Amino acid sequence: MAESDWDTVTVLRKKGPTAAQAKSKQAILAAQRRGEDVETSKKWAAGQNKQHSITKNTAKLDRETEELHHDRVTLEVGKVIQQGRQSKGLTQKDLAPKINEKPQVIADYEGGRAIPNNQVLGKIERAIGECPSTLCRVR
Repeated sequence: MAESDWDTVTVLRKKGPTAAQAKSKQAILAAQRRGEDVETSKKWAAGQNKQHSITKNTAKLDRETEELHHDRVTLEVGKVIQQGRQSKGLTQKDLAPKINEKPQVIADYEGGRAIPNNQVLGKIERAIGECPSTLCRVR
């Protein structure tokens, strides 16, 4: 057997401070006293799971005040779309795949809740076959 002393312990290196100890205010001050370079930064909303905070401006836009609002399709345009669709004998569900949109989009345009999009209006116009005068005025 080799001659080895099982009772002696050899320490190869000291363990450094743990992450919590290194981040403590005392550790930072001690490192600064020793003249080491220390970089600290405050993380915004760290650990609070606030990835999508609502600011005052977005809250104002959501309330749609007079100065900040989205234009909507008028109800008369919705009626023209509905009449054109019904004259072709189509339901909202039938018209939607013809223009590659969801049925909810058709319902929003007919109900006056949609924000006007010229591409969607053009597809609806081609699907119902003509450009009604009120629909052409919107675009």
